Amino acid sequence: MKRLALALLAGAALLYGLAVWGGQAHPHAAWGWLAAGAEAAMVGAIADWFAVVALFRHPLGLPIPHTAILPTRKARLGRNLADFICDNFLATPQVLAKLRSYGAAGRIARWLAQPEHTQQLGTHAVALVRLALNAFDDTRVRDFVARAAGAGLQRIDVAPLAGQVLGALTAEGRHQALLDEVLRQLADLLDDEALQDRLTDAIAREVKALRYLGLDQVAAKLATRKIVAAVAHTLGETAAQPDHPLRQRFDAFTGRFVERLQHDPAFVARGERWRDELLAHPALADYLQGLWGRVRAWLDADLAREDSALRQRVALLAAELGRRLEADEAMRRWLDEQLLAAAPALIDRWREDGRRYIEERVAAWDTDAMVREVERNIGRDLQFIRINGTLVGGLVGLAIHGLTLGLAG
Repeated sequence: MKRLALALLAGAALLYGLAVWGGQAHPHAAWGWLAAGAEAAMVGAIADWFAVVALFRHPLGLPIPHTAILPTRKARLGRNLADFICDNFLATPQVLAKLRSYGAAGRIARWLAQPEHTQQLGTHAVALVRLALNAFDDTRVRDFVARAAGAGLQRIDVAPLAGQVLGALTAEGRHQALLDEVLRQLADLLDDEALQDRLTDAIAREVKALRYLGLDQVAAKLATRKIVAAVAHTLGETAAQPDHPLRQRFDAFTGRFVERLQHDPAFVARGERWRDELLAHPALADYLQGLWGRVRAWLDADLAREDSALRQRVALLAAELGRRLEADEAMRRWLDEQLLAAAPALIDRWREDGRRYIEERVAAWDTDAMVREVERNIGRDLQFIRINGTLVGGLVGLAIHGLTLGLAG
């Protein structure tokens, strides 16, 4: 395109020279028309050449003001480009309108409803897990995690923490529900005939004096019934009476235990000693190492199979989620509402990040490389300016020459 534009300029210059020579050698009005058109074509071609070149560099290397616009205005170009993209493509109202018409929840539900898509999710999950296993199966990573976990556990105050947990569990009498459950379990246990038979046999073995009279089993059964009846009676009373003495003793014991865990130096020191001994014990490290090895071996074997349990499980969960979401319009509407509610802050946040990124990226471009890249992409179209300038200039020259002759006549 550059050669074509230059050829048109050269042709206009040749025609101008021919018209001047012909007008002098053979005076005729036609030579004047040809000279006027060619002269104006040259002016148009040179002016547009100057305009196009001035975008990228100084014409003829001369530091003429307001030339080499791209290299000298690179920072402003980056700002203007960022403003253009952010204001015309990433404005909050425009993005929200797109989100409203998009129907994200419905699209997700329909996408998950396709078996091939859920299988893709399963495949991606397998690839992700395999990548994580390979990344973490490194001595440096394992040592770092072990040191970090050990340091974190070392800072845990076992006894006070246990006291806080128990305090939260027993606040407002919550532990009474646990006691009621224990009482119910004990009552069910005492009703078990197998347990009663074992008690009878144990008591019969102890009453040796009656064995010779054949009364050991009779006495044992009688004793068992009395024991079961007494314990059941006590359990029934305790379960039925909120202020039963056993409940009060249980409350008092629980309160004292929680208090000692949190504030008794001896308990605190004992908890720290147990913690340190556990962390320092080689059996714990061996156990954890062996546990990780077994888990890793199972995962490796599962991930290597085509019918991987992990892959199928992820696919089934995704499919179930898609079916439920597709059948629940209220849930889809809620998801879309949450997306629209959260979107403005996210759009404003990331739009400004995008604006800064564009500005920084343009500013970081090598100036010569940027000019070459822009010229390579739009230079062909810019050469049409030179071509059109040559042709339009010639036509304007002919029009002006005709107007001049008309006014002179």
